[in-house]
Amino acid sequence: MKTNRTHQNPTILSLVKLFNPPSNLISFILFFAFGLCSGIILTFQIKNISLALQFTRLSFSGDNSGALSGESDSVAPTPRNPPLSRVSVGLKSYLTPPEIMHDMTDEELIWRASMVPKVREYPFDRTPKVAFMFLVRGLVFLAPLWERFFKGYNGLFTVYIHSSNQLVKVTEAEDSVFYGRRVPSKPVQWGKPNMVEAGRRLLANALLDYSNQRFVLLSEACIPLFNFSTVYSYLINSKHNFVESYDLEGPVGRDRYSKKMAPVVDIKDWRKGSQWFEMDRDLAVEVIVEKKYFSVFHDFCNGKCFADEHYLPTFVTKIFGRTNSNQTLTFVDWKILGAHPTLYTRNDVTEKFLLKVRNDRSCEYNGKKNQTCHLFARKFSPHALDRLLKIAPKLMQFNL
Repeated sequence: MKTNRTHQNPTILSLVKLFNPPSNLISFILFFAFGLCSGIILTFQIKNISLALQFTRLSFSGDNSGALSGESDSVAPTPRNPPLSRVSVGLKSYLTPPEIMHDMTDEELIWRASMVPKVREYPFDRTPKVAFMFLVRGLVFLAPLWERFFKGYNGLFTVYIHSSNQLVKVTEAEDSVFYGRRVPSKPVQWGKPNMVEAGRRLLANALLDYSNQRFVLLSEACIPLFNFSTVYSYLINSKHNFVESYDLEGPVGRDRYSKKMAPVVDIKDWRKGSQWFEMDRDLAVEVIVEKKYFSVFHDFCNGKCFADEHYLPTFVTKIFGRTNSNQTLTFVDWKILGAHPTLYTRNDVTEKFLLKVRNDRSCEYNGKKNQTCHLFARKFSPHALDRLLKIAPKLMQFNL
């Protein structure tokens, strides 16, 4: 009986077909390569998953187990950034004036002092103060009288001292209103332009305090003629500035003018007056930044011309004449001919004399007639101090 080939074992038939060259061999090779690649890829994936699980367990142990058990872990915790602290930025630091003995140059000082807010209303509580600026050679030798004048009015005034003699030993007590109030100063010569510069330096330092509203220039030989409350009210409520200015012919007036000053300063603009001024904040800023007129006086006001007697009266009258009263608030006696006014000594100080100075003449105040025209007086010697301390406080009603 013959055997039919088509009915042979199917397994054997499949193997025969698989190894049937050449097509079955190629299929086997491709199948083997595919399996090998899949195994390699799967192995790497399993290793990555294992490492990730180990890292997670270590991180969890470092953050929690160590913290709970109090034991250190071999894996250092991830450092955390400290929280940012809030810095308060407000007006207080901006409004606080710098230390009185700062290290600014004159140029830096004037630049800072000339900053003026355009918003006129103040967004904070402000009590206006009067800046009393003393331009002295060395010591304020009438300081004890001024101490009585200022007593009880802290917060309504500030004191500034410009001393041209830096070698003078300062002896003010720590509780004195003059203690530590000396500004960075430079030498000053009588009648020279640097005397004007010293006044501007005082103004610039006083302008750094935004509470200062009125500015008075005084010398070591000046005294107050009224009590503080009267002086303060007079200045704070004034609508005008007090820079003495008048046109004077003759050797101490127009004859001091130099044609080299033209065309910036013409002879018709030339004015004379006392250097002892009083002004408001607006004018004070204009005075410290002004260069055009001062440069002319600096270059051509010399010899017989004294810049401190002509620069400010000329400049203020020409540019700010409408707001100026053209008078000074400081009494001085020029009846004796000479380069300096009358010097009052101990024997000159009497109650009658002080009353006469207080009521020297009539004038205008805010457009109305007024009997109080001078708030200060000069020129008093150091020897007059004891008599002033005996008479002035009672007469002028200090501390009332």
